[in-house]
Amino acid sequence: MNIIEVEHLKYAYDKNSKPAVDDVSFTIPAGKYVTLIGHNGSGKSTLAKLLSGLITHYEGKISLFGQPIEKADNAAIYALRKKMGFVFQNPDNQFVGSTVRDDIAFGLENRQVPHEEMDGFIHTYAKKVGMEDYLDQSPENLSGGQKQRVAIAGVLAMHPELVLYDEATSMLDPVGKRDILDITFHLREENPNLTVLSITHDVEEAFRSDYVLVLNAGKLVLEGTPAEVFSHTEELKKIHLDAPFFLSLKAALKAKGMEIPDEIDTEEKLEEFLCR
Repeated sequence: MNIIEVEHLKYAYDKNSKPAVDDVSFTIPAGKYVTLIGHNGSGKSTLAKLLSGLITHYEGKISLFGQPIEKADNAAIYALRKKMGFVFQNPDNQFVGSTVRDDIAFGLENRQVPHEEMDGFIHTYAKKVGMEDYLDQSPENLSGGQKQRVAIAGVLAMHPELVLYDEATSMLDPVGKRDILDITFHLREENPNLTVLSITHDVEEAFRSDYVLVLNAGKLVLEGTPAEVFSHTEELKKIHLDAPFFLSLKAALKAKGMEIPDEIDTEEKLEEFLCR
C-alpha cells in the first residue's frame, strides 16, 4: 500500500509568482524511510505544508492512506491525521506542556486515551528516546536535542503509521543529529510498518534512508535509492548539494589509487576496510 501519493502537484503563493511546487509526482510505500532533500528555496517547506494540510488550495492530487484529501470532508481529514505525526524544525515551538511528562501526555489526552493507560505510554516512549529520567523536568532546562527527543516520544506514543519530519534536525549539532537519526532507525526496526518522510537538507541523513527525492526550484529533479541519487555528482553540485562525506572520502581514496570494492557502501564498512 502507498501511504503517500502525489500526482502533478502544483502550488504558487500568488497568481503572479512562480510555483513553489511545480508538477511534482511521487509515491511512498508503507514502511519506507524516504528523505526529500533540496537547497534553501527549493520548495521543501511548501511541500511539507501541503502534505500536512496547512495549505489546502492547490492543483493536482494528494492521497494519504489511499484517501484523496482534496475530496475528503472534515471527519475524514481528522481520521487521517490520527494516523500521522509531525516533528518540526524548532523544538521550542512544539512544547505545550510545563514538563516533559505533560508534553508527551498532550496528544494522548487529545485522543482521549484513558488515564490509567496513559502513564504506561509516557514511560515507554520516554524510555525509547532516552528521556525517562527527565519526565518532571521543565522544557527550559533541556537542550535542543533533548527537546526533539521529547517531540518524537510524544508523536510515537500516539502510534502513528506515518511520521513527517520537517527539518527536524536542522537546529541540532552533529551529535544531536546523529542521536535523533539513530533513535528513528531503532524505532523502525521495532516497527517495520512505520513510514517516515523526512524533509531535510542533510545529505548524510539522506544517504541512510531507503529512498531519496531531490527537489530544486519547485521541481522533482532526481529520485531513487541513495546510491542511485548520489551517483549524479555533477547534477547535485549544480543545485548546490554535496555528496555525503563518506562518498567524497571514498572517491578521494580511489583517486589516489586505493582499490575499494563496490560493496563498501557505508561509512561503517569503509572504516572497517581502512582499519584492516
